[in-house]
Amino acid sequence: MAVEGRSAGEVARTLGVAVTTLRTWHQRYGLGPSAHAPGRHRRYTPQDLDRLETMRRLTEAGVPPAEAARRALAAPPSPTPARDGGGRAIPVGRAAAAARGLARAAMRLDATAATVLLGDAVAADGVVTAWQSLVVPVLQGIGTRHAATGALVDVEHLLSGCVSAVLAAVPRPRDATPRILLACAEEEQHSLPLEALAAALAERDVAVRQLGARVPLPALRDAVRRTGPEAVVVWAHSAALARPEHLTALAPRPAVLVAAGPGWAAVPDAVRLPRTLAEAVALLVDGLS
Repeated sequence: MAVEGRSAGEVARTLGVAVTTLRTWHQRYGLGPSAHAPGRHRRYTPQDLDRLETMRRLTEAGVPPAEAARRALAAPPSPTPARDGGGRAIPVGRAAAAARGLARAAMRLDATAATVLLGDAVAADGVVTAWQSLVVPVLQGIGTRHAATGALVDVEHLLSGCVSAVLAAVPRPRDATPRILLACAEEEQHSLPLEALAAALAERDVAVRQLGARVPLPALRDAVRRTGPEAVVVWAHSAALARPEHLTALAPRPAVLVAAGPGWAAVPDAVRLPRTLAEAVALLVDGLS
């Protein structure tokens, strides 16, 4: 019979800690996996996960690790799983366990753990999947909590920095002429989605130029004239910043013109309007093939 349970990587993502932290807790305090079959790695059971969750919660509260481990080992198993989205949690709905782990790391401002979780997800599944299954749910949850309480600005800034660093580490194509120009709309400060698009295209060996946040129309038009891109993507998070007339004002008009982001509703004819990162990547790769 197969041994059920979770691997160390899965547990680390769920808790929002590094795998090395799990190893330390196992070696020093006996908080290790208990499910075992001959010739196979040990696996973490639900009871193991309960104890590790207690360990994580107590150490975050300032309890010394040895004392936290003693309490975790002595505590009875939890009868029901902890509910997500409490007052001090980031709500992520039905997102994967890794998203809850990332949310926990972000809430305690643990940039190292957040970066490791994100980097592992990108390495395992690619930018698009990591973005849509981890980053988007957590950022949306932060936005929901901020709208209700006005809090978590520090959490959002720290997590954005971690995401940006992981995306920037994705290898870029060498000796490739950029065929795509990425820019935010005028006064649009949310450039992280364009960084995700650039990294996802890099995974497909497509080079881009990024102009970043708050690109005035004259600057964007000048960049189009100077570089002659085959495709231009203009990102707008807010409807107030999504101005269709700016798209029609680009000359010479690129072969593929993309309005990206939730700010865009109606767009001029022939302007493409992807709704997800996966759609934008497919549109650009297919459009330039």
